[in-house]
Amino acid sequence: MTESAYRVETTARLAQWRIDNLASCTYRKSDPFKIGNWNWHLSLEKNRVLYVKLYPEISNLTRDNPPIASFIIRVVCSAGDRKAFTHPEIKDKQLKSNEDFVWPIEVPLTGKFIIDVEFLDLKTASPNGGEPCSIWAEGLTQKQSNATALACLGRMLTQSIHTDIIINASNGSIGAHRAVLSARSPVFHSMFSHNLQEKELSTINISDMSIEACQALLCYIYGNIKHEEFLAHRLALLRAADKYDISDLKEACHESLLEDIDTKNVLERLQNAALYQLPKLKSSCMRYLVRFGKIYDIRDDFNAFLLCAERELITDIFHEVLNTWKGF
Repeated sequence: MTESAYRVETTARLAQWRIDNLASCTYRKSDPFKIGNWNWHLSLEKNRVLYVKLYPEISNLTRDNPPIASFIIRVVCSAGDRKAFTHPEIKDKQLKSNEDFVWPIEVPLTGKFIIDVEFLDLKTASPNGGEPCSIWAEGLTQKQSNATALACLGRMLTQSIHTDIIINASNGSIGAHRAVLSARSPVFHSMFSHNLQEKELSTINISDMSIEACQALLCYIYGNIKHEEFLAHRLALLRAADKYDISDLKEACHESLLEDIDTKNVLERLQNAALYQLPKLKSSCMRYLVRFGKIYDIRDDFNAFLLCAERELITDIFHEVLNTWKGF
């Protein structure tokens, strides 16, 4: 039997295995063929019934991330009127082994025939437990490209690859890249575009940030910040975002600070909302204090807060009190 008897011809989503002759009581397995991310096999077992199987080749990829396949499989007789037998469409079936898809064909087949598999979609399970994601989905290439670019930016920071600027925080220093900082912040861009100290000395002094908060700022700028790191340094990141005009970071901090207002932090957040002009946070803090009556739970702290708060903020608080009283 020639090598071509085991070869499967493929295009991007179509596989065809041509069978010239299949003797009775025989088994045949195709050579591996590549569709999507996986190598596949077709196999035939003929006894009284012909069994057709489709399955991915055993590998670490198949074990860790088995394909979830949608496909149409046909058997087409090569001779005469090219009679075809078509299995009902398979939709989103996970294939791990050679027992996951078995098609028994009870009609006798003689002579030459073709097994034709048209892959409609191939998906992988989401690592976060969400919906499976198609490997052929629109925009997947762009997503992969973006993810790779972010990973490379992260390596540039963590491995200090060709850094050309030193940032001096209050308790340490870290290297960075002028081009990346300039692209993310118009303030940094201005520093490096004019003959300022930062350009001449290749240093930026950020004495009001700890090295840990400064690292979190750079991780956000380079696109690889961890959620826990972000939460731990939200207020420092908010100050930096306002100072260096990084609007998306400022908005991210704004939204995050809305999520966990309590009696321990409400006064500090109210002060920061007024200082950095965060209207939603300011409104939420005042509603929490006044409409929900939490002002009585922290009466002493609130009285001390009023002694040093800006007059405009005090006025806003009393307007909230008056508006709330109107509702009773």
